[in-house]
Amino acid sequence: MSDDDRSAPLLRLGLSEAEAAAYLAMLEAGPTTAKALARRLGQALAVTERTLTRLVHLGLASSHGPDGSGVAPIEPSLGLGHLANARAAELQQAHLAAMDAYRTYRRQVHPQATDHLVEVVTGQQIVERIMQVEDAASTEVLRFDTPPWHTGGTPNPIEIRNLERGVAYRVVYSKSAVENGDYYACNIRPCIAAGEQARVLQSLPVKLAVFDQRLAIVSLAFGDAEVNDSMLLVRPSSLLRALTGLFETSWRSAYPLHFGERVPTALRPVQRRILELLGSGITDESLAELLGISRRTLSRQLEQLNRAAGATTRFQLALYAARKGWI
Repeated sequence: MSDDDRSAPLLRLGLSEAEAAAYLAMLEAGPTTAKALARRLGQALAVTERTLTRLVHLGLASSHGPDGSGVAPIEPSLGLGHLANARAAELQQAHLAAMDAYRTYRRQVHPQATDHLVEVVTGQQIVERIMQVEDAASTEVLRFDTPPWHTGGTPNPIEIRNLERGVAYRVVYSKSAVENGDYYACNIRPCIAAGEQARVLQSLPVKLAVFDQRLAIVSLAFGDAEVNDSMLLVRPSSLLRALTGLFETSWRSAYPLHFGERVPTALRPVQRRILELLGSGITDESLAELLGISRRTLSRQLEQLNRAAGATTRFQLALYAARKGWI
């Protein structure tokens, strides 16, 4: 196979001719130095050094040797896989840009048309679009979280990353979401620990997420989900404002699912978690299961909390905790 035949796929993945030639030369020579590679390629050392810097950035080469002065090629399935994913992402972005351009055209040619305000997404595209939109959030995400989950009720690393970079999250969970022990452990608790503000209501009317006040995702809640596996993307409009208003109204009436700043340090860890879940409305059986304790242990801990608060019912205990700023 000629050098041209071997380099053609690399060029299609986005490498320049110089980068493709240097990478192929490293695959033949193995670990080397910039000076030796420059001699092999018949070019100036400065040119080769710039090319190697680019290959390292692309994940196709790495430093080598005890002092890091050498360079070695990265195994092709890893480095080229990274490039392939990058090209796929660029194609997806190009597709989205083309769709946006088409919508702009529609608005100009048909000023009265409103189909650009709401987009229906179905099938396999649903999870992809959810992840793309959430990954692009920059300021705030508002969410109604209730089963069933398009992502299968798995952890949400995108939210964790967004919280770390300063994106605010306010989430209202349904009782059924909190009662799901696996989902509570892998998704809800880690997100709250990372900084999510969480509240809970007995039930939610829809599944909803609003991103940066500019785009909403709406899908069906548990009872209707089997009828229509679809999702709506709602862009700036009176409908988006109405959905945001629905969230804010629900947020004000929901019960906090995490502590405030004045929770007493004397509380045991299990008592802290009991108080966190107290307003969710879940049964004692579900509460004990989520905590990993027996019903008898739960009853004993509740009795101790009631005595400390001078309460006789769950409601009085929750009211006391709220007044004291614990939750």
